[in-house]
Amino acid sequence: MNPPIVVNSVATLRAQVRDWRRAGLGVAMVPTMGALHDGHISLVRIALERADRCVVSIFVNPTQFAPTEDLDKYPRQLARDLDRLREAGAHLAFTPGVSEMYPAGFATKISVGGPSSGLETDFRPSFFDGVATVVAKLFLQAAPDCAVFGEKDYQQLCVVRQLCRDLDLPVEIIGAPTVRDAHGLAMSSRNAYLGEAELDIARQLNLILRRAAAALSAGADESGATEDAAKALVSAGFRKIDYVAARASVTLAPWRRDGDGRLLAAAWLGTTRLIDNVEIPSA
Repeated sequence: MNPPIVVNSVATLRAQVRDWRRAGLGVAMVPTMGALHDGHISLVRIALERADRCVVSIFVNPTQFAPTEDLDKYPRQLARDLDRLREAGAHLAFTPGVSEMYPAGFATKISVGGPSSGLETDFRPSFFDGVATVVAKLFLQAAPDCAVFGEKDYQQLCVVRQLCRDLDLPVEIIGAPTVRDAHGLAMSSRNAYLGEAELDIARQLNLILRRAAAALSAGADESGATEDAAKALVSAGFRKIDYVAARASVTLAPWRRDGDGRLLAAAWLGTTRLIDNVEIPSA
């Protein structure tokens, strides 16, 4: 595979995309914060199935980190990421610096309501404002036909879809299934923070969620099932549970038993915060 073109300015990105457009080529985008793992690579492969050219952005976005979060220690490994993109067949890596994305005097913020309410926002109030703003900028910069996001960050996926609907952004949003290790743990860049003993505990998260989702599908009381799941996570070794909650699949409004649903959770393992979600099977 040829190595991807690497650009770090918006002007150069737009020039390359413009050349592709003139040649009649379709463009897909995979926004990332780098530290690429098999989950990211699965998104690239889906993008390559949907378009002639694949742009992958690698940008650790400071506006979606609170002052107390792990911006400074978030893993950065650009050389390794570029090797992985070459192997996957991505065509371009957009690697802007902070000053390129947020130049001096930058003063605009996009706030999405609806599916951003609750869950992550209860604990990270500015998170989705940062996500919505940077995603909107990336879409305006790269002008892709479609973009691929993983279902692991399910609330984020719903927020990005709402963003595109509300602002008439002409980008098809493709949700990709969560990629997991052999034990069911969702792939995440933050898994690199975990030692072997912590990984053993982390792998209980999906198992406990699937059990709770099955119980809900079988008619269990919602509050009882989610409370039992939270207690099971603590018993498994998680330090703190931010939430275990059932929500409607599209809007993330409170779940109704006669509609499609997702069970979502966020839990702390030591100093690492993990999220996951599973579909609630139809009764």
